[in-house]
Amino acid sequence: MDKLKLFFKGVAMGAANVIPGVSGGTVAFITGIYERLINALKSIDVAALKLFFSGRFKEFSHRVDFNFLVVLFLGVFVSILSLAKLLEIAFDQYETLTLSFFFGLIVASVAAVSRQITQISLGVLISFVIGCVVAIAIAFLPPAQANDSFMYLTLCGVVAVCSMILPGLSGSYILLLMGNYLLVLKAISALEIRILAPIAIGCVLGLVVLSRILSYLFSKYKDVTIAVLSGFVAGSLLIIWPWKVTLTETFDGKEKAIGYIWKLPELNAEFVYSVVFIIIGFLMVFWMERKSSTSTQ
Repeated sequence: MDKLKLFFKGVAMGAANVIPGVSGGTVAFITGIYERLINALKSIDVAALKLFFSGRFKEFSHRVDFNFLVVLFLGVFVSILSLAKLLEIAFDQYETLTLSFFFGLIVASVAAVSRQITQISLGVLISFVIGCVVAIAIAFLPPAQANDSFMYLTLCGVVAVCSMILPGLSGSYILLLMGNYLLVLKAISALEIRILAPIAIGCVLGLVVLSRILSYLFSKYKDVTIAVLSGFVAGSLLIIWPWKVTLTETFDGKEKAIGYIWKLPELNAEFVYSVVFIIIGFLMVFWMERKSSTSTQ
């Protein structure tokens, strides 16, 4: 049963890729597996690779929490192939209602995760505000110009993978802001190694460094770290806000959001349905949290 739950958390992480402003890191965070995921990623190091290539697979599996990663990313893979497509249709046909559901879900999730903070202090409150402000500021940044220099592409890889790990930040959106989304998209299609190699190097560096930093912060400053990440997720609600106009540009045949115009809802039938979906999303997380806390007692 635990593996089945973990699989469906992976499914939710994969589906998050099609939700504007939500990353797989957000879902990992609000479903309670974020710290374990970070520690598992951190454990993939030279020592782990030596165990693997020397045939000591059992020790390797234990060191990197292999079963956890396999089940989780199997869920991610299955979701990308199936459920994510359904969510794309939902966004295309019922964008406001779909965003409303996720808005309620994330509001409840921020409240649920924030309760993991053991002691409220001025530092914790400031950390939450900082995380929130950074996430909101990113939503207002204008896209930069494309740059194909080796160092900048490496930096793009570092920032993109960090944004995929950090809750509330979308990797593709960050690449858009850095001006290299189209460049990377075309490089993937054409398998252009000159572009993909520095991106891959940056991704590996970002993954190795950030997972260790986050693991250290969780062990030494857990309350502050949770507060900052909660702020990231809360700030991403600005992008999830159901009543907005999305500004898009077409990149190699695919439309991507490059900005938003926010507005207040009109008092009509759609607004009533949207409120209902917000409540449903909120109550789903509330119910899951209650069920989880009851099962652990």
